[in-house]
Amino acid sequence: MLATLLRLIPWLAIRVPMSLAAVWSMGALYFDFPWPAARLAATAAFGSLLILILWRLPRGRVRWATAAAACAIVATWWLTLRPSHDRVWQTDVARLPRATINGDIVTLSNVRNCDYRTATDFTPRWETRTVNLSQLTGFDVAITYWGSPWMAHPVASFSFADAPPVCFSIETRKEVGEKYSALNGLYRGFELMYVVADERDVLRLRTSFRQGEDVYLYRTTATPADARQRFLEYLRALNQLYDHPRWYNALTTNCTTTVRTQREASRRMAWDWRFLVNGKGDELLYDTFSVVTEGLPFAELKSRALIKPAPLRTDDPADFSRQIRTGRPGF
Repeated sequence: MLATLLRLIPWLAIRVPMSLAAVWSMGALYFDFPWPAARLAATAAFGSLLILILWRLPRGRVRWATAAAACAIVATWWLTLRPSHDRVWQTDVARLPRATINGDIVTLSNVRNCDYRTATDFTPRWETRTVNLSQLTGFDVAITYWGSPWMAHPVASFSFADAPPVCFSIETRKEVGEKYSALNGLYRGFELMYVVADERDVLRLRTSFRQGEDVYLYRTTATPADARQRFLEYLRALNQLYDHPRWYNALTTNCTTTVRTQREASRRMAWDWRFLVNGKGDELLYDTFSVVTEGLPFAELKSRALIKPAPLRTDDPADFSRQIRTGRPGF
């Protein structure tokens, strides 16, 4: 039996990586081939080529080297694809935010504050806001679930003593007609987007208009100095993105991993599997003492952190921010 296993090792060492490379290459063609109408044909043609190589070429290194070369050609082409800000974007991501920093005074352009009637029927509104870093009091984290308990979307909301909160949501920047796909997100189907928004936009959209979403709000233990550091990290990242577009990636450059990598390496939280399975992100924050718990066990804290959607149709920004915090631990 041991001899059989030893013989299997070199057999698997070739076939498993080659199978993964073949599947990845066909996915790259299916999702990213430049002419959408020809994507299925290009994928089928490449798959047929691989079958022909493995069927017709003699067994041995030539067969596998040729198949690997075919996958390498696809990968080389794929790596030439470049992100762009110049596309026909959906209305809610049509404008990129930018920050101008002058001492403690920060001017934010293209802050989203849409007037929603439904999740898809809204009047777009983009604002310029000025905030004072010396008035930053802390920040909160809202985590949204829309189905699976394993996957979620975080939104950071920074509070000021003299101004409404400012939210940051890292998302895919979708073109007109596009819908999010996790598989497409593994390739180069979407650009990365930092949405800077009012709470009544980015949180109210999820609590009161989108169907099937649950939003949990946690108060972090960050001091004003900590909050200032995190706020500036978001500003630097969104300004870099304004100047240099980036691809979104569902594994490596998503709404959670990007929050970690925008920090200086020396300040980053130690790597944890829950950065990828981000539905457990609030549990990670609990375990690292990053949120106010009031001594509650995690299950009870999470239960009480759920924002109830019923009373959240107010048009008063201050009243909305008060309502979503009333009864939540830590506020």
